[in-house]
Amino acid sequence: MEERASLFRDRYDAGRRLAQKLIAFKGSDTLVLALPRGGVPVGYEIAHELEAQLDIIVARKLGAPGQPELGIGAIAPGVRIINETLVRQLGIAPQEIDKIAGRETAEMQRRLRLYRSNRPAVEIAGKTVILTDDGLATGITALAATRAVRAEKPERLILAVPVCSPEAAARLAGELDDLVCLLQPEDFMAVGQWYLDFTQTSDEEVMKLLQEENNRETKNPSSPGVQKERAVIVSSGLVELEGNLVIPDNARGVVLFAHGSGSSRFSPRNRFVARALQEAGIATLLIDLLTAEEEAVDIYTLELRFDIDLLAERLIDIIDWLRHERPELKIGLFGASTGGAATLVAASKRPESVSAVVSRGGRPDMAGNRVLSEVRSPTLLIVGGDDTEVLKLNRQALRQMHNVKELAVIPGATHLFEEPGALEKVSRLATQWFLRYLIPPAATKTIHG
Repeated sequence: MEERASLFRDRYDAGRRLAQKLIAFKGSDTLVLALPRGGVPVGYEIAHELEAQLDIIVARKLGAPGQPELGIGAIAPGVRIINETLVRQLGIAPQEIDKIAGRETAEMQRRLRLYRSNRPAVEIAGKTVILTDDGLATGITALAATRAVRAEKPERLILAVPVCSPEAAARLAGELDDLVCLLQPEDFMAVGQWYLDFTQTSDEEVMKLLQEENNRETKNPSSPGVQKERAVIVSSGLVELEGNLVIPDNARGVVLFAHGSGSSRFSPRNRFVARALQEAGIATLLIDLLTAEEEAVDIYTLELRFDIDLLAERLIDIIDWLRHERPELKIGLFGASTGGAATLVAASKRPESVSAVVSRGGRPDMAGNRVLSEVRSPTLLIVGGDDTEVLKLNRQALRQMHNVKELAVIPGATHLFEEPGALEKVSRLATQWFLRYLIPPAATKTIHG
């Protein structure tokens, strides 16, 4: 049969054959993002043939209770997709979905820590990104990954797989700039039927391939993104917090990001703002205020994300760490959602260390009136005009503050600033505020030329 002749020997063979269809994208502006585990051998061969960078993006299927192979949704960093129709048909309660998502989030974080080994994520913005896996059955996990990548603003997004079902191709077509699939059989039953060897890829094999890629990039310092971002670990009480630090050349200030409401250092929105700050010569530290284990619990209890005292205590430990590690950098805080309250508590406790605060869609009211009256750091509150309840709470909080303060309202924007141009306005306002209060006047003139 022609189809039997089209079988792939293994994932490496599939990757090499797929790379020949992608040769037009050969070059330094291309990034290959592989879905572990099976997508990594495929991506490794594509990256090698195209002389491109290789990194991973972890997404997880949400399996139905008692039927883990039946996907009711999927998650990726900053993305959660639920098949509401299937959930209703199966009668699955929202609390059960939250528990499943919590377990898969913990596994997603475990894999990121294990595979990256503290190596930071490769920059996505402005690049041609080739997202790859060893094959697509329903495509729902790839859809979550696609949306997570799209939020990072690539120049172009291509999904390339050796084999996919017609269902998956239809589901993903409108999400991509291009879909490259070598085989799209009508009688598709499972990805493995199109491989002679479909032995499960191990964690050890994934780590080996990523380490080989890392060694190759280290030997080529001209590669984009290499050594611009470094992983850091900061101790806070009995836990260790993981973060990514970027320090541009001649940086004079650093902004510490405080995520809230179930977000993390991989938040596409905060990473978008961080890139704008970096381009203005300001260092950034995106760090998780909860451990992976705590996040797994919090995703369905919702307790820790609202524990402002805990979040602020950890922020203070990170501020003290920054003061010790980079004493030459003035510190600013950028808070989102409940992280906005935590930044104000931390600023009130470390007035000599925090030079400026920006809150995006934050909840400063949760810091309490006493704390608000004690904050001395210049504070900018940014709220969407259509985020009516949060806007009301920010206006009330502003009246309790006696420092240099401003409220910026972005017309037409909602809580997550997903509207076209809204996040760009947030980035511009935040950058201007931090340049004003973190960078000495002489340095500001130099930056603006």
